[in-house]
Amino acid sequence: MTIALPSLFSPLQMGALALPNRVVMAPLTRARASVDNVPTALMAIYYAQRADCGLIVSEATAVDPLGMGWYRVPGIWTDAMVEGWRAVTNAVHAAGGRIVLQLWHMGRLVLPDYIGGAQPLGPSAIAATGETFAPPGEGYQGGFLPMKPYVIPREMDTADIARLVEAFGQGAARARDAGFDGVEVHGANGYVIDQFLQSASNRRSDDYGGSLANRTRLLEEVLEAVTSEMPADRVGLRISPTSARKGMGDEDPGALAEGVATIAGRFGLSYVHLIEPIASGFMERPDNPVVERVRKAFPGVTIQNGSFDAASADACITSGQADAVSFGRPYIANPDLVRRMREGLQIAAPDFDYAYVGEARGYTDYPVL
Repeated sequence: MTIALPSLFSPLQMGALALPNRVVMAPLTRARASVDNVPTALMAIYYAQRADCGLIVSEATAVDPLGMGWYRVPGIWTDAMVEGWRAVTNAVHAAGGRIVLQLWHMGRLVLPDYIGGAQPLGPSAIAATGETFAPPGEGYQGGFLPMKPYVIPREMDTADIARLVEAFGQGAARARDAGFDGVEVHGANGYVIDQFLQSASNRRSDDYGGSLANRTRLLEEVLEAVTSEMPADRVGLRISPTSARKGMGDEDPGALAEGVATIAGRFGLSYVHLIEPIASGFMERPDNPVVERVRKAFPGVTIQNGSFDAASADACITSGQADAVSFGRPYIANPDLVRRMREGLQIAAPDFDYAYVGEARGYTDYPVL
């Protein structure tokens, strides 16, 4: 039986990409790359299984070794990584899908353990709150990773910033070479671009701190580098201006959202991917949503993310709050999520014991109805 969700399952022209429906697979860290951060054949199977959605946004992919702070997540800074990703894009395209690469640098959220004991980088010498996964020791055979608290980062100087901008540009070039249909710049979730954007994590007194115009300067430089390698109508931007996770926060999230959306429009980006939950869960539902300010300032496609199901996603699109909706956790256990939503079938629950560690179990072995 087909469920009446006319908006969610209507086609959408998103920049250069023609999407057959408005279901987007959100980026999901799954930690199935090699220990050297090279994409694997198992990853190609995983993404191809989910290729009937309108668009796949890949898991966050590091553009530079200094921005890598997760065990067995992929990168895009070597030829071997490009070849590994090419196998993924070939598999997705063979299955009829479209996939963009999310370009990522973790900034202050990197533990020294991942970068040879060096101090991680951030806009200011302010540690994030909480803790994160550390790499395992010798003899590790699977299971949960040890946890360690975040450390105080080294405030980035202009040379660090120049390297960061260049890394994002090179990441876009390598994504193009790997056969991706586009890229998404990760400016959300407390990672390095978000760290520069939000006032709680950026206390600089130079051209990259203080005013909103200064705090968005890094983003503008990154977008300039990325769109010089990938056409702007194949570039998206992910943002979470209302999120306060890991010690983030901004003095005026609405103004920040509008400013960032205006910049995205000026560059002619394909879409803005806004994390703004409609119910509290992985992130808190904001008291003062900013989606309307994003919609007014940005003429391209807006993708909403956060605690949606099929019905609420369809209603969101119908009401004009978004053009498409991305789904994260439902995609862990439902490779056939599009069909399940379209036909009103049961949505399977994921096994989180194997969500971020392991091999095929809890990754490519979820059944299709």
